[in-house]
Amino acid sequence: MVKKLKQIAIYGKGGIGKSTTTSNISAALSVAGYKVMQFGCDPKSDSTNTLRGGEYIPTVLDSLRDNHAVKAQDVIFQGFNGIYCVEAGGPAPGVGCAGRGIITSVSLMKQQRVFEELDLDFVIYDVLGDVVCGGFAVPVREGIAEHVYTVTSADFMAIYAANNLFKGIHKYSQDGGALLGGVIANSINAPYAKEIVDDFVSRTDTRVVEYVPRSLTVTQSELQGKTTIEAAPDSEQARVYRSLAQNIAEHTVSKVPAPLETNELRQWAADWGKRLVQQDSGLAAPAAAGSL
Repeated sequence: MVKKLKQIAIYGKGGIGKSTTTSNISAALSVAGYKVMQFGCDPKSDSTNTLRGGEYIPTVLDSLRDNHAVKAQDVIFQGFNGIYCVEAGGPAPGVGCAGRGIITSVSLMKQQRVFEELDLDFVIYDVLGDVVCGGFAVPVREGIAEHVYTVTSADFMAIYAANNLFKGIHKYSQDGGALLGGVIANSINAPYAKEIVDDFVSRTDTRVVEYVPRSLTVTQSELQGKTTIEAAPDSEQARVYRSLAQNIAEHTVSKVPAPLETNELRQWAADWGKRLVQQDSGLAAPAAAGSL
């Protein structure tokens, strides 16, 4: 019986902790016995660093510029617990589309039947989600990824980026595009942060896959060039990442979200801003913005 490969794309705005989250998911899945490839799709090419002791690896686009023709095995490197690491890379500064690395890299892997030869269980695409342009939208638009997740916090710009991703998924869903598995709520420590994210997912008809707190353990681990799963496997933070990875591994049915229109999102944010000012001054108890 042929094994079913599960391809997942994880989006999020720059600086939200997307690559940290993705690498810990990859590490947790690997420790659980799955064969995993992490596919870095950010032009910074640092998605897989903490799977390889902080070491950068040659990117697909850089290798193509140097050699014009590349074999897949030349751009695939193994990291923690045998995880396969690939970095798509980006164009020279100021030249070309930053999404071209994704298109080129995915084509290379498909042409050389890499996923089948490596007998993978999971391919996880780590994708910049500030702007879902043509290149960065490839995993969604082409249906390469079966399930899409977005990493967000309670900050407005992170939620704005998530809502834009929802619009992209909604647009391509009728043409065989990838669907949304859910939201990974990151840096959720304060009660109000959880309330904001919960209200947003309720209004956009999706769900929170896991609440991930901000933790000093993550910083300590990354300073060692490692994931939390590797550096602090017995920590509470590692337990959260293992729970997240298990939720993703067991997930089967994704859906089309219901994104907010821009004016709706801005009004929603303004309502929450008023609520938080009232809470801070002691004039109101915590409540969903919709109750204002």
